[in-house]
Amino acid sequence: MADVLIIEDDPTIRTALVRSLSAREHSTMTSPTALDGLQSLVDHRPDVVLLDLGLPDLDGGSLLAMIRAVSDVPVIVISARDDGPQIVRVLDAGADDYLVKPFAADQLEARIRAVLRRAAPAAPAGPVVVGGLVVDGRARTATLDGVALELSPKEFDLLLYLAERSGEVVAKRELLAKVWNQPYGGADKTVDVHLHWLRRKLGESAEEPVYLHRVRGVGVKLVPPG
Repeated sequence: MADVLIIEDDPTIRTALVRSLSAREHSTMTSPTALDGLQSLVDHRPDVVLLDLGLPDLDGGSLLAMIRAVSDVPVIVISARDDGPQIVRVLDAGADDYLVKPFAADQLEARIRAVLRRAAPAAPAGPVVVGGLVVDGRARTATLDGVALELSPKEFDLLLYLAERSGEVVAKRELLAKVWNQPYGGADKTVDVHLHWLRRKLGESAEEPVYLHRVRGVGVKLVPPG
């Protein structure tokens, strides 16, 4: 069972989706506009989002960019727009899947299962130590000089991925593919925002790095201080 946020302005389609998903034991929330949907996303943190592109207040593609700036939640675009270039643009912008209306309920269910499988974390390894930083993938804890770090799930995933590759330069595209499960790429802004938040919690900044060092035009690397 998943918590599904449906951002769709057509009340008939919303009702049909709620009925279909509820019959499959999913819980649902609905929003008829882009901004209401974004607020629901922030407030309720659903497991997956169904996003229509033709919203009354903001184009769904623009909303997708806003979602990716604050969340890595799997997004399945549901749209009547079926041209190939449009689909590629949306996937490149960070959508996890794209369904053309009308579609069968079983097809949607299969897509939801697929994106949730891809979003599931891999089996973590043992603790990784980089200087005074200790990241434990099994316990999902991180400490800096013995002090516990309060990290969001995605901040932790990002820190663990970089710590496991300490000293290596990791490209943003790789981070999007491996940490955000976006093999088609997406918005670099998503990575930038999370790196900014992570730096603050590590007590550093991009201008005065300690652990997280930017390699201009290439990516970022995590190294011990000094």
